[in-house]
Amino acid sequence: MSALNASIPTLPLFADGVHLDTPELLACQELARALPDLRSQARAGMAGHRASQIKGRGMEFAEVRQYQKGDDVRTIDWRVTARTGKTHTKLFVEERERPVLLLVDLSHSLYFGSTLMLQAVQLCHLATTLGWRAIGHGDRIGALIASEHEHLELKPRSRKSGMLQLISALTEVHRHQLTAFDATPRDPEHLLRACQRLERIAKPGSLIWLLSDGSGFSEACVGPLMNLKRHCELGAYLVTDPLRDGRLPMPDNLALPVREAGKEKLLDRRGYQTWLERQRAQAKAFEHLTQRLGIALKTVDAGQPLSAQLDILR
Repeated sequence: MSALNASIPTLPLFADGVHLDTPELLACQELARALPDLRSQARAGMAGHRASQIKGRGMEFAEVRQYQKGDDVRTIDWRVTARTGKTHTKLFVEERERPVLLLVDLSHSLYFGSTLMLQAVQLCHLATTLGWRAIGHGDRIGALIASEHEHLELKPRSRKSGMLQLISALTEVHRHQLTAFDATPRDPEHLLRACQRLERIAKPGSLIWLLSDGSGFSEACVGPLMNLKRHCELGAYLVTDPLRDGRLPMPDNLALPVREAGKEKLLDRRGYQTWLERQRAQAKAFEHLTQRLGIALKTVDAGQPLSAQLDILR
């Protein structure tokens, strides 16, 4: 964690930039309301507010395509299968709430903040804003919160019950992470295991957001994420900090305390440049990974309140 003097923007309502509590995450509902409504097909006021674009089980036939691993065998189209010699399945437009899953990376690398707030706090603001937006569209919200010591799975729920479980889990994991830098056993593969677990729990047709600083994702994550992309829609947000991407001017007599790989360091000007190159390389590697997967990547700055970056969420 680091703090530098700079022109400090205004913190969000109820926030102190380090800790996390329920009122500030409840306030993110106003951010979600400020976002434009997604294009939808209004159809019913009961199970969801719109007809989903999901191709899955339902009443309305959509199309026939080649069978893929994970498809329901009960929907195999035997006529097309017999005619083509390859297994095909029927797809239907589902009329239900779409599951929206958040892979929330709360690794210790995100407990860094130079200007306004910790990257982890900004990431939680982003997660709850996306959650409120999903609930506002009549979808169900769930999450997999990943840290070095645990994975917390939240099954998709609708309406406020889904948001309340998300807010409660985020505040609890964040509180633990703030106090467990030394006690927590480090697991360098915890995000790989999170991707593998997400592959098992995500149902076809789900919308999945990856929220991270990108430093914990490795090449091994490509496999499970690629499998997820075959059945789900994926998007990603990279949460950055002005100091970690080199946007803040540094004095010549620099003495910057940072924590890296579980160890505290005091960086001089030369050490900062080396450290900065590693930070940029990690962010670039995550960007390259999303490009390989064909996932749209958006960047959110922890040096500015999310209310000043709503165009990114549109």
